[in-house]
Amino acid sequence: MHYHDYTDLINNNKKWVAEKLELTPEYFKQLAQGQKPPFLYIGCSDSRMPISSFTQTEPGELFIHRNVANQVSLTDMNLLAVLEYAVDALDVRHIVVCGHYCCGGVEAAYKGSATGVVENWVSPIRDIYIQNRQEIDSLPTEKAKLQRLAELNVIAQVKNICTTSVMHRAYKSLKYPTVHGWVLDIENGLIKDLPLPTSEWQALGLIP
Repeated sequence: MHYHDYTDLINNNKKWVAEKLELTPEYFKQLAQGQKPPFLYIGCSDSRMPISSFTQTEPGELFIHRNVANQVSLTDMNLLAVLEYAVDALDVRHIVVCGHYCCGGVEAAYKGSATGVVENWVSPIRDIYIQNRQEIDSLPTEKAKLQRLAELNVIAQVKNICTTSVMHRAYKSLKYPTVHGWVLDIENGLIKDLPLPTSEWQALGLIP
């Protein structure tokens, strides 16, 4: 893998701007007029997860929030502000929580090896492992166990989205975005659209 020098980033930006302007002279004037993205994307901060590359999306299409191991913490004012703005101001049509296989945060939670602030941050994933220990421990390899925990983590975070006051207001208004859970397989670049227990959540009154 080729790693860029700091100065390469600035030079690459200039080349990219020149290429964009050559194709569409009004590109940045149009971009500056405002945003109306149909998607809110909540993903992992992992440097291998630039979702616009994996989904071939352009600037203006994804409203993005990222943190370690794609957590939806109900006490995280940063995430709640992003969610509220996306739903109330931008009227996004879809909310995607996207995790990935080979996630360091998930592995640290599984092994109990995290320390300091990261240990606090991934402790909800440790709880997910403990709650689903029988299912996860029955899997044949550590890789399979970590992959399943990554999936269960995504599903738990999607559920957390549905429990926020922002989404409760949206559900009451009958104008609300659809929620999705994805896992990206780093080994082949493909996105897995996870089945969600929507009927169970409906029975609990979490979603309409």
